[in-house]
Amino acid sequence: MNEEVNFIIDGAEEAMQNAILHLEKQLLKIRAGKASPSMVSSVLVDYYGSKTPLNQVGNINTPDARTISIQPFEKSLIQEIEKGIMNANLGFNPMNNGESVIISVPPLTEERRRELAKQAKAEAEDSKVGVRNDRKNANNDIKKLDISEDLQKGAEEDIQNLTDKFIKKIDDIYTHKEKEIMTV
Repeated sequence: MNEEVNFIIDGAEEAMQNAILHLEKQLLKIRAGKASPSMVSSVLVDYYGSKTPLNQVGNINTPDARTISIQPFEKSLIQEIEKGIMNANLGFNPMNNGESVIISVPPLTEERRRELAKQAKAEAEDSKVGVRNDRKNANNDIKKLDISEDLQKGAEEDIQNLTDKFIKKIDDIYTHKEKEIMTV
């Protein structure tokens, strides 16, 4: 194959890989019953007048499957951390013991688990659409090249194989996440 074709195929593969990375990042935000530091990743704390991500003002740990513990770097931030968690509207009720902020993660109801699984499926579908768009763009770029029909067909097959591989990867990631969400 010629250089231009390889360049287009490599670009398509990179774009498809980015769709996978985006999906994984989105799925981290979907809670699956167990406590995880990513559950509070969107929390902003008022740190001397500027909104600062929670992970920059304290250590976030999960001592067990139902608890998130935030150890502030400065004890004076405990109230601000609690306020930030409440303002983030995550449905958590933070408590403090004078040393750290503790969040008890309530167990998920069956209905909520189904909603989260649907949300995960929607994210997976969005990623598939992205991969298919990457395929379409690559095929359009291939058609614009002045190459033989055989070379064009071969390149389109390679792009389709890549697409199939990434769609399967997305399905696998979703299946794993769905199992994680539905497991009590």
